[in-house]
Amino acid sequence: MDEALLRSLPPSVLGILVRRGADFAAAEDAVQDALVEAVRVWPTDPPRDPKGWLVTVAWRRFLDATRADASRRRREDLVDEEPPPGSAPSVDDTLQLYFLCAHPSLTPSSAVALTLRAVGGLTTRQIARAYLVPEATMAQRISRAKRTVSGVRFDQPGDVATVLRVLYLVFNEGYSGDIDLAAEAIRLTRQLATAIDHPEVAGLLALMLLHHARRVTRTAPDGSLVPLAAQDRGRWDTTSIAEGVEILQAALARDRLGEFQAQAAIAALHADASTAGETDWVQIVEWYDELARLTDSPIVRLNRAVAVGEADGPRAGLAALAALDAALPRHAAVAAYLHERDADPATAARLYAEAAQKAPNLAERDHLTRQAARLNAHAEVPRFELGSSLRYFTRHLG
Repeated sequence: MDEALLRSLPPSVLGILVRRGADFAAAEDAVQDALVEAVRVWPTDPPRDPKGWLVTVAWRRFLDATRADASRRRREDLVDEEPPPGSAPSVDDTLQLYFLCAHPSLTPSSAVALTLRAVGGLTTRQIARAYLVPEATMAQRISRAKRTVSGVRFDQPGDVATVLRVLYLVFNEGYSGDIDLAAEAIRLTRQLATAIDHPEVAGLLALMLLHHARRVTRTAPDGSLVPLAAQDRGRWDTTSIAEGVEILQAALARDRLGEFQAQAAIAALHADASTAGETDWVQIVEWYDELARLTDSPIVRLNRAVAVGEADGPRAGLAALAALDAALPRHAAVAAYLHERDADPATAARLYAEAAQKAPNLAERDHLTRQAARLNAHAEVPRFELGSSLRYFTRHLG
């Protein structure tokens, strides 16, 4: 059975059911039932028209549920309107389905779950395992999300920026359970790129590919984090890097710069450097200036301070950092790194220890604790390796 094909069909099948008159929540349930039936039947009896098969089975499941729902007598009329089996209509509602699942009325977590289920074709159990929550909890989250968007028409305009934020949330979850969410996010973003010609969609796809290309080098066999400068660049996926750069160049040529294109440009500059020492930090600072202009994000300005410290020296980086709120996440880690580069190991050790206490996860805490211990253990501290903490206080440079 072609699982990739099976996972790619739900958006268009769901769109067809909704256009025939099914409400979104009931139609999505029917499509999931049809997918389960396909997994059971297709290995021994593959259909000649997979999409048409799913539409037929899903529509019948919807009608069965309709008949059983006595409180919705209006939908009983749909029983007599079942179309004859045949090829599915060519109308593709994939883009509208993306907009619907990332509707502004949904919380980010609900939008992510609904996108993975309705657009990605994942089961509730798979999504629950990926996010490490009970299946019943995830089922309730998805049900609430479906009820929220059931009254939204497919022909209402959607917000591309919201869809992209949802997909980036999926990508940043990485890998857990039996689903590689980073790979799933790339697949969904590719699918979105075929449905809409938008430079920011291309920018996000390029950013994902460039980050994903470095994935295998970010952790050691024991699970500890590997800093950007210490990663084995010979193991980076050059095919993904080349594709990401090509997609990014085409997007930038349209002269409609957005935040994901700017982030991808920064990632591309890192990917282009054969060694950490060859990184073009001056260009990276310029791209962070563009990104700050687009987003006015304090986290972006925090990352920019790191880049300034590399391009113009640690004291210039500390001066840029001084203008930011010390309560920002990873502010202490950035300060520690820059102070160590400025030959102030005592201050750096103290700040590394402080940053470790505030670390958002165990792996980062352990890394920062080791940095503090290393400095405290040596009276003479060698020059800090370029970029050695970079991966841990900025998502975009690592």
